[in-house]
Amino acid sequence: MARKSVLGILLVAGVVAGCSAEPEAPAGPPVVQPGAPGDEPRVVASAAPDRGGASRVEVDYLRNMIAHHEQAVEMTALTPERAQNAKLRSLSDRIGGAQGPEIGMMRGWLSSHGAEHAGHAEHGGHDHATMPGMATPEQLARLAASRGADYDRLFLQLMIAHHEGALTMATQLLTTGRDEQVHEMAQDTLVTQQDEITTMRALQQEIG
Repeated sequence: MARKSVLGILLVAGVVAGCSAEPEAPAGPPVVQPGAPGDEPRVVASAAPDRGGASRVEVDYLRNMIAHHEQAVEMTALTPERAQNAKLRSLSDRIGGAQGPEIGMMRGWLSSHGAEHAGHAEHGGHDHATMPGMATPEQLARLAASRGADYDRLFLQLMIAHHEGALTMATQLLTTGRDEQVHEMAQDTLVTQQDEITTMRALQQEIG
């Protein structure tokens, strides 16, 4: 009888301990990164969403992506007076028209999390020119000085590199960030800009 009582006590203790254990945080939804034409999409592991508020990862990502988008808008603003290809004009207008409102959304998120005002020191002294895909001042000057087919070719070269840099930044955020809204913004960047890269590469073949 004594042995059965001891076993019963141990069994009950084990059940109580198991019930009181902290459940593991659920993983975030898988992130699907579009591949190049003919390639299978790649699933990227996602960090678990954190509903506790902003983190340095999200704040830095959005501040950097705002600067990244601003350069793309600057580039597309050159197109109307310089481009020759009608399809490129249309694509450039679409890129500029989309990224402007996206900048507004990102600024809105930063403002709602009390992170909209950041000096150079608070931002870690990050040099935006070192971000993936950013055109150099010299490249932007060449783009502004070009016309016709030369402009079209250089615009496509620079904007493809620019978009690829955004994909790198968004993928990194999706594997490290925890805010669901910022995840959605980054996922939209992946899908939209990969599609635009595909279109620009087709235009490169057409323009030659």
